[in-house]
This record gives sequence, C-alpha cells and structure tokens, in this order.
Amino acid sequence: MMMLSTQIVYVKMMLQVCFSNLHSIVLSTLELVFSWVGVNAGHGRVCVAHKAAEAVKTPTPTSVNYHFTRQCNYKCGFCFHTAKTSFVLPVEEAKRGLRLLKESGMEKINFSGGEPFLQERGDFVGKLVQFCKEDLQIPSVSIVSNGSLIRDSWFRKYGEYLDILAISCDSFDEDTNKLIGRTQGRKSHVDNLYKVRSWCKEYKVAFKINSVINTFNLEEDMREQILELSPVRWKVFQCLVIEGENAGDDALREAEGFVISDQQFQDFLDRHRDITCLVPESNEKMRDSYLILDEYMRFLDCREGRKDPSNSILDIGVENAIQFSGFDEKMFLKRGGKYVWSKADMRLEW
Repeated sequence: MMMLSTQIVYVKMMLQVCFSNLHSIVLSTLELVFSWVGVNAGHGRVCVAHKAAEAVKTPTPTSVNYHFTRQCNYKCGFCFHTAKTSFVLPVEEAKRGLRLLKESGMEKINFSGGEPFLQERGDFVGKLVQFCKEDLQIPSVSIVSNGSLIRDSWFRKYGEYLDILAISCDSFDEDTNKLIGRTQGRKSHVDNLYKVRSWCKEYKVAFKINSVINTFNLEEDMREQILELSPVRWKVFQCLVIEGENAGDDALREAEGFVISDQQFQDFLDRHRDITCLVPESNEKMRDSYLILDEYMRFLDCREGRKDPSNSILDIGVENAIQFSGFDEKMFLKRGGKYVWSKADMRLEW
C-alpha cells in the first residue's frame, strides 16, 4: 500500500512538471509569433512586436470604429484621418470583415471616414448598416458624418437599420466653421445639422453631436443650441494631434494652430456643465481607448502619437490583428465607452 501511495505521488509530480514545461513552451511560442515583424502585403506597412504578456490577453472588440474611406468633401484643419488614399474595400469584403468582428464579440459598429456618405452617394454605408443590423443582428449600428450629403431618401431606405447618427459640428457660427474648414461652397453647415436632426426624429434614429474644441471655438457658448437640438449624447473632444495625419512632414493637415491646453478644454467643459448629455473626452481618454479599423481593415495603434497599422483582419483574423491595436480596454470603460447604445433600449420620445 505504501508503495502504491509513493507511485501516485511520483506520477502527480511528473504531471506537474509536464504541465509547467508545456506552459513555458506555449508562452515562448506566443512570444516568437508576436515578435515576428509582419509586413502587410501590398501596402508596405509594418506590424511592430508587442510584449508576449500583452499578446496572451486578447481584448474583445466590443465597440469598433471602421473608417472605411478617407475621402471627404470638407477640409477641417485638425482632421486626424486624412485622405492619404482613395481606397475602399469591395462591399462583400467589408461584409466578410464585419462578420469576423461579430464572431469575435463585437456589439457596436460605428462607420466613419472621411465622409461615409461620399461613397456611392451613401448607398455603400447604407448596405453595410443594413447587413450589420439585419444579417449580423448587431445591437448597435452607428455612423459619424458631417451631415452635408445626407438626403431624406437615404433615411427612407436605410433609417430603420441605424441606431445612432452622429453629426460633427464644432460651431454654430458659420464664420467659425469656415475658419475650421467645416464647410463646402455656400452650403450652411448649421442648416444641414438642423435638417438632419428633423429627419432623425421622423425616421426614429437617435441623434448625436460630436464637437472638437480648438482655438477657434473654445470661447463659444453652445448651451442654447444644444438644448434646442436635444441630442442623446454630445461628445466633446479636445483637439488631438496625430503624427503623419495632422502634424509632421508627411501630414495633409497642420493641427498645431488648433491645439488647446488641458485648462482651456476644462474651461469649456465648465461653461457647459449643466448640459446633461455632454460626454467629455480629453486627449488622455481618447488616444488609446478606441478600436479603429482603417480602410484596409487594419487596427491602428496610436500609443506613440501616430497610427501604426496591424495586418488586416481579412488576412490574419481578428484575434491576431487586435494584439497590435494598442487598445486600452480599461480606459474604454472608464470614459463611458459602454452605454445604452441600441435605440430599442433608449425609450426615446420620437
């Protein structure tokens, strides 16, 4: 009996050693895999290695921002996703990527640009919105637009599939909008904003406003207009500089003249503190707390103040690509990235 007990203890010890060695081998393998410098074929962009410990923990792509186009009809001076290419994925390839994201845990998809309504006069983004809501059953589908190209006919065709439409508006003064570059020709950006607001109410789409606070609008008082428009959320951003996009030798924009201090941003927030729908986002909160996909469906890592792309999720899958996203999941939750984002749950009075 004593012999049998000794043998059992010996077997247990051997199993522990085996499992310990196996664990070490797995970690070493992961370190090798994620230390490999992968070149994104055809685009000449490099994926830089991350630490193995980070690679082991895979973030869930709960909320994803897909910038499927870089083209825009506006020329905002602080834009940090500029028209470096005119590439847009074929719609079926985009759908394939969206399905991969859903299978990996995506609950919210936001389509952005560039200007999303430029491609196929809005039909491209409309098809993706319908696919995400109807086929993939994604709880929240949203779009960020400047509002200048949206038509009533788009809402009639695709409005039922859209949860939230966010319109970018940095000022309610047309001269200020011109200084910023948020304008085209003689069109009134503010008039378009109010028009789109009325369509959102008519077609039961939750209405949101995004504003970038910068040197040209930091003294503005927007309380009256925001209360009148009554968005479900008013996202207020501090102007952010990204190397290669709106700063540096290769940049298409020069945002240095738009940058404000943390105190100036806080002063603007203090002036509007009574607006209950206001959601502030400083540079610190914004930089690493978004999962951003570019036009090739590559995650963009902004931790070094620039956009370093992963390989495309279409080539290596979501789980592998997201390791190179630089995504700060804790900051995402801290800034209120998870909220009631399906219009079915908002109980809005249309």
